[in-house]
Amino acid sequence: MLFAIAYRLLGSVAEAEDAVQESWLRYEASPVQPVSPKAYLSAVVTRISIDVLRSARVRRETYVGEWFPEPLLDDPYEDPQRSAELADSVSMAALLLLERLTPLERAVFVLREVFAFPYPEVAAAVGRSEAACRQLAVRARRHVDLGRPRFDADRRERDELAARFFDALRDGDIDGLRELLAADVQMVGDGGGKAPAFARAVVGAENVARVLATAFPAMAAIEATVERREVNGQPGAVLRDRSDRVIGTMSLDVLDGRIQTIRSVANPDKLAHVGPVADAWAVARAMKDSRRTRE
Repeated sequence: MLFAIAYRLLGSVAEAEDAVQESWLRYEASPVQPVSPKAYLSAVVTRISIDVLRSARVRRETYVGEWFPEPLLDDPYEDPQRSAELADSVSMAALLLLERLTPLERAVFVLREVFAFPYPEVAAAVGRSEAACRQLAVRARRHVDLGRPRFDADRRERDELAARFFDALRDGDIDGLRELLAADVQMVGDGGGKAPAFARAVVGAENVARVLATAFPAMAAIEATVERREVNGQPGAVLRDRSDRVIGTMSLDVLDGRIQTIRSVANPDKLAHVGPVADAWAVARAMKDSRRTRE
């Protein structure tokens, strides 16, 4: 639970793990046994995360290109009755939406709206009065509701669409890809200046289909693979080179039976928790050489 809270606040696996570790160290060093370890640890990890988030915002102002959260393959917090809701709360789209909130608004929203903490515990966690937390929650909900992504409720239909997408991707089927993409689909990448990424979003079903139908057969030609996985609770994949090292991840936002957004993360700094990381520039060069050979 502590990791799930910290990740939704920070959008970083590494920073969330550090926040959890620091929380446990403080818990073990506390001279007094808390009445509720859960409430105590939740408050500590929240306050640590708020401090990290404030400094992270300064760093993100100088980030090269698009900034996306670190991809999360498995959320350790499980609640079968709320699995779909929790998956949506950790999606790339939802986390990017939370970036619009102040650190305090974000903390209150996550604790109250995602994890259903009572207001007294929320207030203790963020160091504000209950009345102030209620106002923060109202403001946060207003911001989130204005841009809340609407994902398909039928997860089986969503997963079937994703399966068709990856089949078309494997085959370089432009027509098959085009019919699965929304007319105004966007494909956006986060390379952080440390891996190849589009300078700007590729927009439109025709453009996106052509780029995908060109790129992925070229990857197959150099024995790169596409491993289907859920990424941040949404359909996605991990891309690997011939040595099984991670090139990047991609995730799909599905809306009204079509893929609305494709987000990829190739910044090696954000992939170490997924596995050994490939040299994305070397992969790009190998793909280019392969295309030249075929031509």
